[in-house]
Amino acid sequence: MILHVDGLDFHYKSTPVLRDVHFSVDEGEVLAIMGPNGVGKTTLLKCMNAIHSPSGGCVMVDGADVFQLRPGQIARRLGYVSQRAETGRMTTFDAVLMGRKPHIRWNVSENDLRIVDSALKRLRLEKLCLRYLDEMSGGEVQKVCIARALVQEPRILLLDEPTSSLDLRNQVEILGLVRAVVKSHHVAAIMTMHDLNQALRYADKFVFLRGGRIHAAADRDSVNEAIIEEVYGVRVHMEEVAGRPVVVPMDDTEERLLREHDHAHHHEYGISQ
Repeated sequence: MILHVDGLDFHYKSTPVLRDVHFSVDEGEVLAIMGPNGVGKTTLLKCMNAIHSPSGGCVMVDGADVFQLRPGQIARRLGYVSQRAETGRMTTFDAVLMGRKPHIRWNVSENDLRIVDSALKRLRLEKLCLRYLDEMSGGEVQKVCIARALVQEPRILLLDEPTSSLDLRNQVEILGLVRAVVKSHHVAAIMTMHDLNQALRYADKFVFLRGGRIHAAADRDSVNEAIIEEVYGVRVHMEEVAGRPVVVPMDDTEERLLREHDHAHHHEYGISQ
């Protein structure tokens, strides 16, 4: 395995936020951290990247304890993209090049420039390479931040709501790119997400948080209506569309209509027999 989280606890002042969190991720896997607002998803990502110091437990990356590493060593192992990117008077090219900082010794090398150029092309940012971040849309800035994380060449990508500022086309493009990079480069990605259907399409494994603890850990085939209903407190219906599981949340009226439809279907089936 690349990463192992063992017994992680985190308190904000005297309030417990995360309690006894355990999970692991292997090469080639995309893991989605799911749960309602305020449950500790972003906090968990920040603990994994040593932005927050937990009150207990450890995070191991390739056998190294993250909390014993220097910042540059962490950056070589973990590429973090926050949900809210800070913009400034910096060009796209310079912002992405900053991701090479953990690898640069004296001067920027030809290899560094090639890696940056490749990332800009993969995210279709070539035409924006001289555009300043404070002149760009939120979605464009988000893509720049993901490119910066990719050029770090980390073992694990940590992405906090990576599609929150993106339109549908860019959501599909970014999540498809993340999955392709994970599979082809033998790395891993851990993403916090709210969109269950996007998560079910692109993630291999799921950690559902509830009350600061892991309520359920599952692979794609094991995610079911009961888990979702218990975590989010809303009735859902799951079915397969185009070979993929799709989650449909229901209000009281829709739930009643579904029960009536099922009852009528079973009654008709019984008569035909």
